[in-house]
Amino acid sequence: MLDYSKIISDTVQDIKPSGIRKFFDLLDGRRDVISLTVGQPDFITPWHIRVAAIESLENGKTYYTSNAGTMELRTEISDYMHRRFSLSYDPKDEIIVTVGGSEAIDLCIRTLVNPGDEVIIPQPSFVCYGPITSLAGGVPVYVETKEENNFKLTPEELKNAITPKTKLLVLPFPNNPTGAIMTREDLEKIAEVLRGTDIMVLSDEIYCELTYGREHVSIASLDGMRERCVVASGFSKTYAMTGWRLGYTLAPREVTKQMLKVHQYAIMCAPTSSQYAAVEAMRNGDPDVDMMRSEYNRRRRYIVAGLRGIGFECFDPEGAFYAYPNVSRYGLSSEDFARRLLDEAGVAVVPGTAFGDCGEGFVRISYAYSVEHIAKALDRIEKFVNNL
Repeated sequence: MLDYSKIISDTVQDIKPSGIRKFFDLLDGRRDVISLTVGQPDFITPWHIRVAAIESLENGKTYYTSNAGTMELRTEISDYMHRRFSLSYDPKDEIIVTVGGSEAIDLCIRTLVNPGDEVIIPQPSFVCYGPITSLAGGVPVYVETKEENNFKLTPEELKNAITPKTKLLVLPFPNNPTGAIMTREDLEKIAEVLRGTDIMVLSDEIYCELTYGREHVSIASLDGMRERCVVASGFSKTYAMTGWRLGYTLAPREVTKQMLKVHQYAIMCAPTSSQYAAVEAMRNGDPDVDMMRSEYNRRRRYIVAGLRGIGFECFDPEGAFYAYPNVSRYGLSSEDFARRLLDEAGVAVVPGTAFGDCGEGFVRISYAYSVEHIAKALDRIEKFVNNL
Protein backbone atom coordinates (compact mmCIF):
# COMPACT_ATOMS: atom_id res chain seq x y z
CA MET A 1 0.00 0.00 0.00
CA LEU A 2 1.41 3.37 -1.03
CA ASP A 3 1.98 6.02 1.63
CA TYR A 4 0.48 8.97 -0.21
CA SER A 5 1.61 11.40 2.49
CA LYS A 6 5.13 10.86 1.16
CA ILE A 7 4.10 11.21 -2.46
CA ILE A 8 1.73 14.19 -2.51
CA SER A 9 3.33 17.64 -2.45
CA ASP A 10 4.00 18.91 1.08
CA THR A 11 2.82 22.36 0.01
CA VAL A 12 -0.53 21.01 -1.15
CA GLN A 13 -0.98 18.93 1.99
CA ASP A 14 -0.31 21.99 4.15
CA ILE A 15 -3.10 23.99 2.49
CA LYS A 16 -6.34 23.98 4.47
CA PRO A 17 -9.56 23.10 2.63
CA SER A 18 -11.89 26.01 1.93
CA GLY A 19 -13.89 27.02 4.97
CA ILE A 20 -16.72 28.08 2.67
CA ARG A 21 -16.97 24.62 1.11
CA LYS A 22 -16.86 23.08 4.57
CA PHE A 23 -20.21 24.67 5.38
CA PHE A 24 -21.66 23.93 1.95
CA ASP A 25 -20.96 20.25 2.58
CA LEU A 26 -23.00 20.38 5.80
CA LEU A 27 -26.08 21.25 3.73
CA ASP A 28 -26.11 17.97 1.80
CA GLY A 29 -29.50 16.32 2.21
CA ARG A 30 -30.89 19.14 4.40
CA ARG A 31 -34.12 20.18 2.67
CA ASP A 32 -35.35 22.16 5.67
CA VAL A 33 -32.48 24.64 5.56
CA ILE A 34 -32.73 28.25 4.41
CA SER A 35 -29.31 28.99 2.95
CA LEU A 36 -27.68 32.42 2.96
CA THR A 37 -24.30 31.05 1.99
CA VAL A 38 -24.07 31.23 -1.79
CA GLY A 39 -21.74 33.81 -3.30
CA GLN A 40 -23.34 33.90 -6.71
CA PRO A 41 -26.26 35.78 -8.29
CA ASP A 42 -29.67 34.15 -8.00
CA PHE A 43 -30.59 35.59 -11.41
CA ILE A 44 -30.48 33.48 -14.56
CA THR A 45 -28.09 34.68 -17.24
CA PRO A 46 -30.12 37.12 -19.38
CA TRP A 47 -31.77 35.49 -22.39
CA HIS A 48 -30.05 37.58 -25.07
CA ILE A 49 -26.68 36.49 -23.68
CA ARG A 50 -27.72 32.84 -23.71
CA VAL A 51 -28.95 33.24 -27.30
CA ALA A 52 -25.52 34.45 -28.39
CA ALA A 53 -23.96 31.25 -27.02
CA ILE A 54 -26.65 29.07 -28.59
CA GLU A 55 -26.13 30.69 -31.97
CA SER A 56 -22.38 30.21 -31.74
CA LEU A 57 -22.93 26.48 -31.19
CA GLU A 58 -25.49 26.22 -33.99
CA ASN A 59 -23.07 27.97 -36.33
CA GLY A 60 -20.33 25.46 -35.53
CA LYS A 61 -18.12 27.82 -33.54
CA THR A 62 -16.80 25.05 -31.32
CA TYR A 63 -13.09 25.35 -32.03
CA TYR A 64 -10.22 26.67 -29.91
CA THR A 65 -9.83 30.42 -29.95
CA SER A 66 -6.49 32.18 -29.74
CA ASN A 67 -4.82 31.68 -26.38
CA ALA A 68 -5.61 35.21 -25.24
CA GLY A 69 -9.25 34.96 -26.34
CA THR A 70 -11.03 36.20 -29.44
CA MET A 71 -10.02 39.63 -30.62
CA GLU A 72 -13.70 40.54 -30.74
CA LEU A 73 -14.10 39.89 -27.01
CA ARG A 74 -10.82 41.51 -26.04
CA THR A 75 -11.86 44.63 -27.95
CA GLU A 76 -15.21 44.67 -26.13
CA ILE A 77 -13.42 44.32 -22.77
CA SER A 78 -11.08 47.17 -23.67
CA ASP A 79 -13.96 49.43 -24.73
CA TYR A 80 -16.05 48.53 -21.69
CA MET A 81 -13.29 49.14 -19.12
CA HIS A 82 -12.48 52.48 -20.73
CA ARG A 83 -16.15 53.49 -20.83
CA ARG A 84 -16.94 52.42 -17.28
CA PHE A 85 -13.72 52.89 -15.31
CA SER A 86 -11.40 55.10 -17.41
CA LEU A 87 -8.90 52.28 -17.98
CA SER A 88 -7.02 52.03 -21.28
CA TYR A 89 -5.60 48.67 -22.34
CA ASP A 90 -4.68 47.49 -25.83
CA PRO A 91 -6.75 44.44 -26.79
CA LYS A 92 -3.88 43.15 -28.93
CA ASP A 93 -1.40 42.48 -26.15
CA GLU A 94 -2.64 43.76 -22.77
CA ILE A 95 -5.76 41.63 -22.20
CA ILE A 96 -6.14 37.89 -21.57
CA VAL A 97 -9.50 36.13 -21.42
CA THR A 98 -9.33 33.57 -18.61
CA VAL A 99 -11.34 30.69 -17.20
CA GLY A 100 -13.11 32.75 -14.56
CA GLY A 101 -11.72 35.44 -12.32
CA SER A 102 -9.98 32.74 -10.28
CA GLU A 103 -7.65 31.87 -13.14
CA ALA A 104 -6.93 35.57 -13.62
CA ILE A 105 -5.77 35.74 -9.99
CA ASP A 106 -3.72 32.57 -10.36
CA LEU A 107 -2.05 33.84 -13.55
CA CYS A 108 -0.98 37.07 -11.90
CA ILE A 109 0.46 35.48 -8.77
CA ARG A 110 2.26 32.66 -10.57
CA THR A 111 3.75 35.08 -13.08
CA LEU A 112 5.02 37.64 -10.58
CA VAL A 113 6.01 35.66 -7.49
CA ASN A 114 9.36 33.95 -6.99
CA PRO A 115 9.98 31.51 -4.13
CA GLY A 116 10.34 33.50 -0.92
CA ASP A 117 8.61 36.63 -2.24
CA GLU A 118 6.03 38.11 0.11
CA VAL A 119 2.47 38.86 -0.96
CA ILE A 120 0.45 41.25 1.23
CA ILE A 121 -3.16 40.10 1.55
CA PRO A 122 -5.75 42.17 3.45
CA GLN A 123 -8.19 40.05 5.42
CA PRO A 124 -10.98 39.16 5.75
CA SER A 125 -11.04 38.38 2.04
CA PHE A 126 -11.79 35.69 -0.49
CA VAL A 127 -10.11 32.41 0.28
CA CYS A 128 -7.88 31.82 -2.75
CA TYR A 129 -5.11 34.44 -2.50
CA GLY A 130 -3.06 32.79 0.25
CA PRO A 131 -3.15 29.21 -1.09
CA ILE A 132 -2.25 30.35 -4.61
CA THR A 133 0.65 32.35 -3.19
CA SER A 134 1.87 29.27 -1.30
CA LEU A 135 1.57 27.10 -4.41
CA ALA A 136 3.78 29.62 -6.23
CA GLY A 137 6.40 29.37 -3.47
CA GLY A 138 5.56 32.78 -2.10
CA VAL A 139 4.85 33.82 1.47
CA PRO A 140 1.39 35.21 2.30
CA VAL A 141 1.54 38.21 4.65
CA TYR A 142 -1.91 38.84 6.09
CA VAL A 143 -3.02 42.30 7.15
CA GLU A 144 -6.13 42.42 9.32
CA THR A 145 -8.51 45.19 8.32
CA LYS A 146 -10.66 46.54 11.13
CA GLU A 147 -14.36 47.17 11.60
CA GLU A 148 -13.67 50.66 12.98
CA ASN A 149 -11.96 51.48 9.65
CA ASN A 150 -14.91 50.11 7.68
CA PHE A 151 -12.72 47.12 6.75
CA LYS A 152 -10.59 49.27 4.43
CA LEU A 153 -6.84 48.81 4.06
CA THR A 154 -5.13 51.85 5.59
CA PRO A 155 -1.78 53.27 4.43
CA GLU A 156 -0.37 52.72 7.92
CA GLU A 157 -1.30 49.03 7.85
CA LEU A 158 0.29 48.69 4.42
CA LYS A 159 3.52 50.44 5.44
CA ASN A 160 3.86 48.19 8.47
CA ALA A 161 3.53 45.07 6.31
CA ILE A 162 6.10 46.02 3.66
CA THR A 163 9.56 44.44 3.85
CA PRO A 164 12.44 44.14 1.37
CA LYS A 165 10.85 40.84 0.27
CA THR A 166 7.45 42.33 -0.63
CA LYS A 167 6.60 41.65 -4.28
CA LEU A 168 2.85 42.07 -4.53
CA LEU A 169 -0.15 43.68 -2.82
CA VAL A 170 -3.58 42.12 -3.32
CA LEU A 171 -6.42 44.66 -3.28
CA PRO A 172 -9.70 42.72 -2.97
CA PHE A 173 -12.24 45.54 -3.24
CA PRO A 174 -15.24 45.62 -3.39
CA ASN A 175 -14.69 43.02 -0.74
CA ASN A 176 -15.98 39.53 -0.16
CA PRO A 177 -17.05 38.94 2.67
CA THR A 178 -17.40 42.41 4.21
CA GLY A 179 -18.89 44.45 1.36
CA ALA A 180 -16.28 47.15 1.98
CA ILE A 181 -15.10 49.40 -0.83
CA MET A 182 -12.11 51.68 -1.32
CA THR A 183 -12.92 55.21 -2.49
CA ARG A 184 -10.68 57.27 -4.76
CA GLU A 185 -9.34 59.05 -1.68
CA ASP A 186 -8.62 55.73 0.05
CA LEU A 187 -6.85 54.35 -3.02
CA GLU A 188 -4.80 57.50 -3.49
CA LYS A 189 -3.35 57.02 0.00
CA ILE A 190 -2.41 53.42 -0.85
CA ALA A 191 -0.93 54.52 -4.18
CA GLU A 192 1.22 57.09 -2.43
CA VAL A 193 2.81 54.35 -0.34
CA LEU A 194 3.57 52.27 -3.44
CA ARG A 195 4.88 54.92 -5.81
CA GLY A 196 8.65 54.77 -6.06
CA THR A 197 8.76 51.08 -5.07
CA ASP A 198 8.88 47.91 -7.20
CA ILE A 199 5.78 46.50 -5.52
CA MET A 200 3.06 45.33 -7.91
CA VAL A 201 -0.70 45.36 -7.25
CA LEU A 202 -3.23 42.65 -8.03
CA SER A 203 -6.56 44.50 -8.02
CA ASP A 204 -9.37 41.96 -7.83
CA GLU A 205 -12.34 43.90 -9.20
CA ILE A 206 -14.84 41.08 -9.79
CA TYR A 207 -17.54 43.09 -7.96
CA CYS A 208 -16.74 46.38 -9.73
CA GLU A 209 -20.32 46.84 -11.01
CA LEU A 210 -21.92 46.02 -7.67
CA THR A 211 -21.43 49.19 -5.62
CA TYR A 212 -24.19 51.21 -3.99
CA GLY A 213 -24.28 54.98 -3.71
CA ARG A 214 -20.95 55.61 -5.41
CA GLU A 215 -19.08 54.43 -8.50
CA HIS A 216 -16.23 51.93 -8.31
CA VAL A 217 -12.74 53.35 -8.83
CA SER A 218 -9.85 51.19 -10.02
CA ILE A 219 -6.45 51.86 -8.51
CA ALA A 220 -5.00 51.31 -12.00
CA SER A 221 -6.70 54.55 -13.11
CA LEU A 222 -4.66 56.67 -10.67
CA ASP A 223 -1.55 58.55 -11.76
CA GLY A 224 1.51 56.33 -11.96
CA MET A 225 -0.32 53.13 -11.00
CA ARG A 226 -1.13 51.53 -14.34
CA GLU A 227 2.44 50.30 -14.79
CA ARG A 228 2.36 48.40 -11.49
CA CYS A 229 -1.17 46.97 -11.63
CA VAL A 230 -2.77 43.77 -12.82
CA VAL A 231 -6.55 44.09 -12.84
CA ALA A 232 -8.50 40.84 -12.51
CA SER A 233 -12.20 40.78 -13.24
CA GLY A 234 -14.86 38.69 -14.93
CA PHE A 235 -18.46 38.10 -15.94
CA SER A 236 -19.73 35.92 -13.09
CA LYS A 237 -21.09 38.54 -10.70
CA THR A 238 -21.90 41.35 -13.12
CA TYR A 239 -23.93 39.35 -15.65
CA ALA A 240 -25.01 36.34 -13.55
CA MET A 241 -22.64 34.09 -15.52
CA THR A 242 -20.95 32.08 -12.76
CA GLY A 243 -21.17 28.74 -14.57
CA TRP A 244 -19.84 30.13 -17.85
CA ARG A 245 -16.36 30.40 -16.29
CA LEU A 246 -15.06 33.54 -17.91
CA GLY A 247 -12.78 36.27 -16.59
CA TYR A 248 -9.96 38.48 -17.79
CA THR A 249 -6.76 40.26 -16.88
CA LEU A 250 -5.66 43.78 -17.77
CA ALA A 251 -1.93 44.46 -17.42
CA PRO A 252 1.01 46.18 -19.09
CA ARG A 253 2.09 44.28 -22.20
CA GLU A 254 5.37 43.19 -20.61
CA VAL A 255 3.45 41.44 -17.82
CA THR A 256 0.69 40.16 -20.11
CA LYS A 257 3.27 38.53 -22.38
CA GLN A 258 4.58 36.46 -19.47
CA MET A 259 1.12 35.65 -18.03
CA LEU A 260 0.08 34.39 -21.46
CA LYS A 261 2.78 31.71 -21.29
CA VAL A 262 1.32 30.33 -18.06
CA HIS A 263 -2.17 30.45 -19.58
CA GLN A 264 -1.00 28.70 -22.79
CA TYR A 265 0.46 25.73 -21.01
CA ALA A 266 -2.11 25.37 -18.24
CA ILE A 267 -5.39 26.22 -19.99
CA MET A 268 -5.02 26.76 -23.78
CA CYS A 269 -8.04 29.08 -24.03
CA ALA A 270 -11.30 30.00 -22.31
CA PRO A 271 -14.52 28.24 -23.43
CA THR A 272 -15.43 29.37 -26.94
CA SER A 273 -19.22 29.59 -26.56
CA SER A 274 -18.77 31.55 -23.32
CA GLN A 275 -16.67 34.09 -25.18
CA TYR A 276 -19.41 34.72 -27.74
CA ALA A 277 -21.92 35.13 -24.93
CA ALA A 278 -19.60 37.61 -23.20
CA VAL A 279 -19.38 39.79 -26.31
CA GLU A 280 -23.16 40.14 -26.24
CA ALA A 281 -23.09 40.84 -22.49
CA MET A 282 -20.66 43.71 -22.84
CA ARG A 283 -22.34 45.19 -25.90
CA ASN A 284 -25.95 45.07 -24.75
CA GLY A 285 -25.98 44.06 -21.08
CA ASP A 286 -25.99 47.44 -19.32
CA PRO A 287 -29.77 47.36 -18.62
CA ASP A 288 -29.40 43.88 -17.10
CA VAL A 289 -26.64 45.09 -14.81
CA ASP A 290 -28.68 48.13 -13.76
CA MET A 291 -31.66 45.93 -12.91
CA MET A 292 -29.63 43.45 -10.88
CA ARG A 293 -27.72 46.18 -9.04
CA SER A 294 -30.98 47.91 -8.11
CA GLU A 295 -32.44 44.67 -6.77
CA TYR A 296 -29.30 43.84 -4.77
CA ASN A 297 -29.41 47.32 -3.29
CA ARG A 298 -33.02 46.79 -2.20
CA ARG A 299 -32.05 43.50 -0.55
CA ARG A 300 -28.97 45.09 1.03
CA ARG A 301 -31.06 47.73 2.77
CA TYR A 302 -33.62 45.14 3.84
CA ILE A 303 -31.17 42.65 5.34
CA VAL A 304 -29.02 45.24 7.14
CA ALA A 305 -32.11 46.85 8.67
CA GLY A 306 -33.42 43.42 9.61
CA LEU A 307 -30.18 42.33 11.27
CA ARG A 308 -29.90 45.59 13.20
CA GLY A 309 -33.53 45.28 14.25
CA ILE A 310 -32.77 41.86 15.74
CA GLY A 311 -29.88 43.36 17.71
CA PHE A 312 -26.79 42.69 15.61
CA GLU A 313 -24.10 45.27 15.05
CA CYS A 314 -23.79 45.26 11.27
CA PHE A 315 -21.38 47.21 9.11
CA ASP A 316 -23.11 48.98 6.21
CA PRO A 317 -21.80 47.22 3.08
CA GLU A 318 -21.23 49.43 0.04
CA GLY A 319 -20.33 46.73 -2.48
CA ALA A 320 -20.70 43.07 -3.52
CA PHE A 321 -23.75 41.22 -2.11
CA TYR A 322 -22.85 40.28 1.47
CA ALA A 323 -23.68 41.48 4.96
CA TYR A 324 -21.08 40.89 7.68
CA PRO A 325 -22.74 41.14 11.09
CA ASN A 326 -20.82 40.99 14.37
CA VAL A 327 -22.01 37.99 16.42
CA SER A 328 -19.54 38.25 19.31
CA ARG A 329 -22.17 39.58 21.74
CA TYR A 330 -23.75 36.13 21.85
CA GLY A 331 -20.73 34.50 23.47
CA LEU A 332 -20.12 31.96 20.71
CA SER A 333 -17.26 31.61 18.27
CA SER A 334 -18.11 32.33 14.66
CA GLU A 335 -18.09 28.65 13.78
CA ASP A 336 -20.16 27.63 16.82
CA PHE A 337 -22.69 30.36 16.04
CA ALA A 338 -22.97 29.19 12.42
CA ARG A 339 -23.22 25.52 13.38
CA ARG A 340 -25.87 26.09 16.03
CA LEU A 341 -27.84 28.40 13.75
CA LEU A 342 -27.83 25.62 11.17
CA ASP A 343 -28.69 22.81 13.58
CA GLU A 344 -31.22 24.64 15.75
CA ALA A 345 -32.83 27.10 13.35
CA GLY A 346 -32.18 25.64 9.92
CA VAL A 347 -30.40 28.72 8.57
CA ALA A 348 -27.01 28.42 6.88
CA VAL A 349 -24.43 31.23 6.97
CA VAL A 350 -20.64 31.17 6.62
CA PRO A 351 -18.43 31.81 9.69
CA GLY A 352 -16.16 34.80 9.32
CA THR A 353 -13.12 32.65 10.06
CA ALA A 354 -13.52 31.06 6.62
CA PHE A 355 -12.05 34.34 5.32
CA GLY A 356 -9.14 34.62 7.75
CA ASP A 357 -8.54 34.39 11.48
CA CYS A 358 -9.58 38.02 11.88
CA GLY A 359 -13.08 36.96 10.86
CA GLU A 360 -13.63 35.63 14.36
CA GLY A 361 -16.74 37.24 15.81
CA PHE A 362 -18.45 37.68 12.43
CA VAL A 363 -20.48 35.68 9.93
CA ARG A 364 -21.02 36.27 6.23
CA ILE A 365 -24.60 36.44 5.01
CA SER A 366 -25.31 36.58 1.29
CA TYR A 367 -28.23 38.65 0.04
CA ALA A 368 -28.12 37.11 -3.44
CA TYR A 369 -31.56 35.73 -2.62
CA SER A 370 -35.12 37.02 -2.90
CA VAL A 371 -36.49 39.33 -0.21
CA GLU A 372 -39.02 36.63 0.67
CA HIS A 373 -36.22 34.12 1.22
CA ILE A 374 -34.29 36.63 3.33
CA ALA A 375 -37.39 37.48 5.39
CA LYS A 376 -37.93 33.84 6.33
CA ALA A 377 -34.28 33.50 7.30
CA LEU A 378 -34.34 36.65 9.44
CA ASP A 379 -37.41 35.37 11.28
CA ARG A 380 -35.60 32.15 12.15
CA ILE A 381 -32.42 34.01 13.12
CA GLU A 382 -34.36 36.27 15.49
CA LYS A 383 -35.98 33.30 17.24
CA PHE A 384 -32.58 31.59 17.49
CA VAL A 385 -30.75 34.50 19.14
CA ASN A 386 -33.66 35.19 21.48
CA ASN A 387 -33.29 31.64 22.82
CA LEU A 388 -29.52 31.84 23.41
